[in-house]
Amino acid sequence: MSAAYKSKAAATWLALALGSFGIHRLYLRGFGDKLAWLHPIPTLIGLYGVQRMDQIGQDDRLAWMLIPLLGVMLVQGMISGIVFGLTPDERWNARWNAGQEPRPSGWAVIIGLVFCVFLGGICLMSTIAFTAQRYFEAQV
Repeated sequence: MSAAYKSKAAATWLALALGSFGIHRLYLRGFGDKLAWLHPIPTLIGLYGVQRMDQIGQDDRLAWMLIPLLGVMLVQGMISGIVFGLTPDERWNARWNAGQEPRPSGWAVIIGLVFCVFLGGICLMSTIAFTAQRYFEAQV
C-alpha cells in the first residue's frame, strides 16, 4: 500500500494559513511528528500576550515579552511555505512522493508563495519593530 500523495500546493497553503500551529508538518510527516505538536505552545502564548495587551494596556511588560513569540511563529510558518514553494518539483516528489506518479505543481504554489513572501515580510518587520520599540521604551 502506497502512502498518500503529498501536494506541494497544499503544503504551501497550509504553511501560509496554519503554519504557526504546525499543521503543515502534520500534513507532511503525520501525527507522529513531535515538533509539530510543539508549534501551538508558543503561538498560543503569543496570542495570550496580545489578549493581555488588549485588556491591560501597553504598559504590561509581560505582554511585551509574549507577543514576539507570536510573530516568530508566524514568520516560521511563512518561511516554511516559501521553502515548500521554491523546492523544485523533482526534488519534492523524490522526498515526499517516492514511487508515485509525479504531478506538476501549477499556479496554486506560485500564488501561495507570493502570499507567503508578502505576509512573511509584514510579520517579520512588525515583530522587529514592536520588539525594538518596546526595548527602547523600557530603557527610558
